[in-house]
Amino acid sequence: MAAPINTKSYSGDTLEIIAFRLHDQEFCVKTTTIREIRGWAPSTPIPHAPADVIGVMNLRGSVIPIIDLAFKLGMKSTVANERSAIVVAEVHNMVIGMLVDRVSDILTIAASQVQPVPEISASFDKSFSEGIIANENGMICFLNLSKMFKGTEVEELAA
Repeated sequence: MAAPINTKSYSGDTLEIIAFRLHDQEFCVKTTTIREIRGWAPSTPIPHAPADVIGVMNLRGSVIPIIDLAFKLGMKSTVANERSAIVVAEVHNMVIGMLVDRVSDILTIAASQVQPVPEISASFDKSFSEGIIANENGMICFLNLSKMFKGTEVEELAA
């Protein structure tokens, strides 16, 4: 059921990204951060876990936290179904699973297609995003997992 991902990200001025949907929005991350994509399977809840942690799952003998990525991004929580997926990523040398509505595509894009996130307000924190990619199907928000999950936060999830 798991699909391995090609982890080569840059070749010249191109980026390989994996695009996925959360509610009606498209997001993406670099494929170099992704270990694999798994179909949805229920996770085991952990008492007193942070609000964005759904639970944990066993990934070939390692217990990893499963994050509700929509909730982490300030959206309403994702309700998992048979089309949902777990995107397994390595962030700060820790493996985490991120619940997404569905994986859309693996794309190679020109680095020049990534446009900066516009300034919205002084209190707006755009650090979670590396930019916006405009394509014929709409816009994709390019996420920065290293900034979304600070090193200390990931260590706490694994504890």
